[in-house]
Amino acid sequence: MKRVLVSRPLPAPCLDRLRAEAEVTLLPGEAPRGEQELLESLPGHDVALIQLTEPITERVLEAAAPRLELVAQVAVGLDNIDLHAARRLGVAVSHTPGVLTDATADLCFALLLAAARRVVEGDRYVRAGRWTRWSLDLLCGLELRDATLGIVGLGRIGTAVARRALPFGMRVQYCQRHAAPPELERELGATRCDLETLLATSDVVSLHLPLGPQTHGLLDRDRLFAMKPGAILINTARGALVDEAALVDALAEGPLRAAGLDVFEAEPAVHPGLLGRDDVVLLPHLGSATEATRLRMATMATDSALAALRGQPVPHRAQ
Repeated sequence: MKRVLVSRPLPAPCLDRLRAEAEVTLLPGEAPRGEQELLESLPGHDVALIQLTEPITERVLEAAAPRLELVAQVAVGLDNIDLHAARRLGVAVSHTPGVLTDATADLCFALLLAAARRVVEGDRYVRAGRWTRWSLDLLCGLELRDATLGIVGLGRIGTAVARRALPFGMRVQYCQRHAAPPELERELGATRCDLETLLATSDVVSLHLPLGPQTHGLLDRDRLFAMKPGAILINTARGALVDEAALVDALAEGPLRAAGLDVFEAEPAVHPGLLGRDDVVLLPHLGSATEATRLRMATMATDSALAALRGQPVPHRAQ
């Protein structure tokens, strides 16, 4: 009988489907698995059904080969998996593309509104008993009408965020390697520019890029300090796109008004300089965290796992 390793709990219907066709090893507890634990537990399994924080390194893949057929990730991003090693060893990799676009775009816009209108700061202000009177300048924020939203990466999620911005009266500009289709530019009223222009002229900058060698540390100190005075940075993509230490300085000394962050360089650790700031909204990687979306993600990964177990073409393959 084939064997499936499940790194962390899944919805019961997904586990039931897997157990009907394979011997399932569900690792105990809910903590993310480290490399050593995977080195010890993954060998002897045909399929690994993992989550975003599990490091599927070259060492892990080599230890599990040649029996391992598929790594099925319950996430869209793949930066925790050594894709080159998987390809070399003949291990297929699947993920869950397209399923979390709306959930992540909704959360991105929630962060944008919270940062622009100082929602979390206002909540703390009231709870601390500091609100004693109304005043003209109390916690004033950025008005979105006629503000410019700069989208870095106009893919599925970036496009969905841009569409949400239009009813608020925001102008949209974007940067990416290739121009968007003309019909999409017309729909969004969006103009394409280079990254430096976007940073210098956007009231809100929202990041929607995958993490890779060319995007790691994309917003470094120089670029953060080159942003428009009073700008807001939103990141629901990958934490390592931004130099967090430089971000702290850009908020304290530089041009930034605020930031809304759902992702961090070394999750779940957060730079201590961000934790004490009222002008930063911090979330624990909740982009896809709706009940419906998380169930769809788990179901897609389970579908991929079952296809591999049956010797069928694996859906949602990344390679």
